[in-house]
Amino acid sequence: MSALAAPAARRPAGPRHLAGTGTLLRLALRRDRLMIPAWVLALGLAVVATGPSFAALYDTAARRAELAASMNADGSLRALYGPVLDDSLGGLVAWRMAGLGAVLAAVMSLLIVVRHTREEEETGRQELLLAAMVGRRAPLTAALSAALIADAGVAALTAAGLTATGRPVGGSLALGLAIGGTGLFFAALAAIAAQLTESARLARGLTGAALGAAFALRAAGDASDGAGAPGSGGAAVLTWLSPVGWAQHLRAYAGERWWVLLLFATATALTAAAAYALTARRDLGLSFLPARPGPARAARSLSGPGGLAWRLQRASLAGWTAGFALVGAVFGGIAEGAARMVGDNQRTREIFERLGGQQSLTDAFLAAIVGLLGTVAALTAVGAVLRLRAEETGGRAEPVLAGAVGRLRWAAGHLVIALVGTAVVLAAGGLTLGVTYGASVGDVAGGTGRVLTAALAQVPAAWTLAAVATAVVGVLPGATGAVWALTGGCLALGWLGPVLRLPQWALDLSPYAHLPKLPGGAVTAAPFLWLTALTAVLVCVGLVGLRRRDIG
Repeated sequence: MSALAAPAARRPAGPRHLAGTGTLLRLALRRDRLMIPAWVLALGLAVVATGPSFAALYDTAARRAELAASMNADGSLRALYGPVLDDSLGGLVAWRMAGLGAVLAAVMSLLIVVRHTREEEETGRQELLLAAMVGRRAPLTAALSAALIADAGVAALTAAGLTATGRPVGGSLALGLAIGGTGLFFAALAAIAAQLTESARLARGLTGAALGAAFALRAAGDASDGAGAPGSGGAAVLTWLSPVGWAQHLRAYAGERWWVLLLFATATALTAAAAYALTARRDLGLSFLPARPGPARAARSLSGPGGLAWRLQRASLAGWTAGFALVGAVFGGIAEGAARMVGDNQRTREIFERLGGQQSLTDAFLAAIVGLLGTVAALTAVGAVLRLRAEETGGRAEPVLAGAVGRLRWAAGHLVIALVGTAVVLAAGGLTLGVTYGASVGDVAGGTGRVLTAALAQVPAAWTLAAVATAVVGVLPGATGAVWALTGGCLALGWLGPVLRLPQWALDLSPYAHLPKLPGGAVTAAPFLWLTALTAVLVCVGLVGLRRRDIG
């Protein structure tokens, strides 16, 4: 079959092409009844909680002005957080959360859209739906509508919450719309990726790569000379090329530029229109970037379930490894400048110490970056484990298990990729972080050894989340969406919890909170041992459940 649909499918869309959209939307919202509220509440409340935290940390205008001046004076920290456009409490909230909130909203949106488009085609469910009274464009419309509802929820909760805590209404609304608008744009971009690829995993990967590129453009623009100068507003050209940069260009609490919303609306409308045009020009189940046919005879490496798991996941693992290596190289080069920039600013020093520990400021900065790499690495581990469920729901597991392959051997192949792959990506990030930091201080060997060890120390916590995913796949396979919510919650706790001064019991909900702050912190064997033991127990629970339950 051709990827191009029949001529009749290219006629202008009418009501029949959208038939059943409401029903599909209700179905999507029912399927995501846990995931969407969890994302909306976690993201919205994280933004709202930042205001009281900054009010406690910087309780005078002089202290806020000092923070803004110190942050804007250093390009490395502008690259990480963006420039401070206004030193009011609202301005600090926008500085801290506009970029991060936009990225998280984009992740939420791309997951929703791919789940209800390409994943539905991949599993064969959409073909069954389209055989009934459902229009060709109804699934895409329902998916985008679900993302719109989620992004609107984030925007409304952010705006209402910030207004209720005393922030100006205009700035609160602008920040909420900036975060929600970014999420909606990437929802439309994910819709295009779903038309281009035959795999939901690849569609998520392509959209995630676009999001990473947008963040890199924003960081490069903000790091340039003059981006943090008074009155510049971070107006480097590169930030205008990034949808993540648009969120800060709306200038919440800093003289709002409402016309930037037209940029969001126009870009989203054009991207969504392109997705609809592509939908009308391909056959169901196919894509514009079809998978290449393999060789006539399989390689020896594909003779077992382990080789198959490696073949399915090697591209994803390679992408994660390259990404971690790049991030490590970037932040290793600016680590030494962090201590110089902070100087005697006690408040800023306290933020780094809460993130990275009480050791020297440079070590605290390195520990904070290592901790961020560790929490993001959990996405690699969890995604590799949940590939088991994707193979099962896609109908590809049954033919494998119908041969001389047991369920435990089949699952073990993917688990090995998850566990070993996590260590590989963290080693890549730790290696480049250590090498570039060591080069900046004239001690490559010493810096590399310390930072690489610190990165590998994050492995047990990421393994624990992978083990949770294994237990869910084995015992509660319908609750895999909750695993992503748990992983995102751990990432938020690790990155925002110390800054927001959350109580220790809340921070302890994340396995990462129990690890030592390395490099520079005191090391004990206890957390590594009990996290490894917990991982082993959860993996066993998942494998026992998988062995006993029905497949599919």
